[in-house]
Amino acid sequence: MAHILLVDDQSSMRLTLTALLKQAGHTLMQAATGADALEKLGKNDFDVIVTDLKLDEISGIDILKTAKANNPQTEVIVLTGYGSVESAVEAMKAGAIDYLTKPVDSELLLLAVSSAMERQRLKSEVARLRSAVEQKFDSGSIVASSEPMRQVLDMVSRVAPTDATVLVQGESGTGKELIARAIHQNSKRSDAAFIPINCGALPENLLESELFGHVKGSFTGAHQNKKGLFEEADGGTLFLDEIGEMSPATQVKLLRVLQDQEVRRVGSNTSVKTDVRVIAATNQRLQERIKEGAFREDLYYRLQVILIHLPPLRERKEEILPLAEHYLGVYSQKFNKPIKGFSAEAHKALLAYSWPGNIRELINAVERAVILCRDGNVRPEDFALTLGGSLSVDNGHDSSANGDSSSASRSLQEMEREFISTALQRHNGEVSAAARDIGWTPAALSKKIKEHQLQP
Repeated sequence: MAHILLVDDQSSMRLTLTALLKQAGHTLMQAATGADALEKLGKNDFDVIVTDLKLDEISGIDILKTAKANNPQTEVIVLTGYGSVESAVEAMKAGAIDYLTKPVDSELLLLAVSSAMERQRLKSEVARLRSAVEQKFDSGSIVASSEPMRQVLDMVSRVAPTDATVLVQGESGTGKELIARAIHQNSKRSDAAFIPINCGALPENLLESELFGHVKGSFTGAHQNKKGLFEEADGGTLFLDEIGEMSPATQVKLLRVLQDQEVRRVGSNTSVKTDVRVIAATNQRLQERIKEGAFREDLYYRLQVILIHLPPLRERKEEILPLAEHYLGVYSQKFNKPIKGFSAEAHKALLAYSWPGNIRELINAVERAVILCRDGNVRPEDFALTLGGSLSVDNGHDSSANGDSSSASRSLQEMEREFISTALQRHNGEVSAAARDIGWTPAALSKKIKEHQLQP
């Protein structure tokens, strides 16, 4: 379903079209003037814009051009009561997907919105295929300076040519999807689709529809038949991230698909054969979830034919500096800043920190440090400014091995406490929201909150 911005200076027209589009399952925001529309465009992302051509001093063409400049993926449908060949040509040249005259035919408008969404889907598919070609994996694309990671890559090279189901286990931010892509791209399925989905990001009914598809009329809002990701990934690989978040009911259906190699759409009585390799990932201990009755044991053994454990970054410190140097180059180029490298003190700070958010947190830290770096070398204060001093000494490690003084450690700990306190205040004490903001896991943030005796 589409998120739509409806722009029309006639309240009766807005009311009629809003009712029509909402009944079709779309979500809407309204604007009565061109200025109001531009303000909403600056604050929101829309899949589709339906706009009157003739407004106030800001016309529908102006809105169309602004929308396309902000986000080329947004599709625009132009409406007008002053139909002419010239205005139609102008709208199409500016990037409109369709042009309808008033009074608007309900079926034509719904068809235009449906076509806009299908066009977006096709664009995304083309971008995905192009990305898959550009990201062809080789052993140099993953840093493997440590023995644990060399073992992981060795396992990847042995497992990839097979069709074995793989379970990748590791903390958030350790690179589980990168390993899954490496397996796919070194397999005989590399020319077909690699489709990732986060099982914890969708409610149960939507996840079921996304995975298995549905038939028209099977539930409210199912206005047409829809292929699920198992069908979309036929011949390729489906990556089920955060599999531990999947509901018991959906687990049963997934187990059946893995056993029978066929999928049944929601609301359908017939099954469709599929040829899909499944790679799953989790940051949870699934065996504990099994004991709690939250995860099926039979599904667990189906998924972990091959188990790959990704160690956290704190257990492979040899890779911290190579990763940091790599992303320093990436972001120096992106932001066009002539940065030579990290100072010796910055190296020590990078190695002393425990990185609870793993590689994802390291990447974010380097990007922010590049943005705020004032001269040719990144210094500890750049990280302190960007992370509130969170590059502190891990209590579980001896900081003296890295040459850190106790006074420096205390200073960094104080800055970390302030950083965490500020993040919590920003999100009204919501630990999960604050954790997402700073690139940590909720568990890691909760641990630090207790350590610093803070109240969320």
